[in-house]
Amino acid sequence: MTMLMAMVFQTDIHTPLYANSWTPSQAGTYAGTCIFLIALTVIARLLVAFRIRQERIWSDKDAQRRYVVVNGKEPVSERLSRDPDAKSMNMMLSENGVEEKVFVVQKRHSSVQPWRFSVDPVRAAMDTVIVGVGYLLMLAVMTMNVGYFMSVLGGTFLGSLLVGRYCPLPSH
Repeated sequence: MTMLMAMVFQTDIHTPLYANSWTPSQAGTYAGTCIFLIALTVIARLLVAFRIRQERIWSDKDAQRRYVVVNGKEPVSERLSRDPDAKSMNMMLSENGVEEKVFVVQKRHSSVQPWRFSVDPVRAAMDTVIVGVGYLLMLAVMTMNVGYFMSVLGGTFLGSLLVGRYCPLPSH
């Protein structure tokens, strides 16, 4: 005998979540399950905001790699002192003052950063956790339980209220 799952929303408080052993037996355990789903959804939003923040940090570190000190490069001041006709020379002005032994590395046209051991495994782990939590939330919604569905929506609202300003594009 096969059991068919009705594809309609239902309000049964005895709806299992993730396993048969996680089946609320009374209103209090159902409310606890809904609170768990709200918290998990807020965590999902926090993870996405953290990922975006981390990408900005990595991007800033990449931008700091643009200026490279070159050994053996003659300082501009020495060239100016030898050239009596020199009135002005292009110099790099940084937060440390005039940089004379600095070479500006031009940005490539590609927006893909090189693979880095300090960045890419962390990025992959964060993406895996974010997708895993997203799938857990999707499974909760797929139970077609109104309370679980509303809990995920409520957690999305609360999470976006807390950290939505850090996520420029809506993500699901």
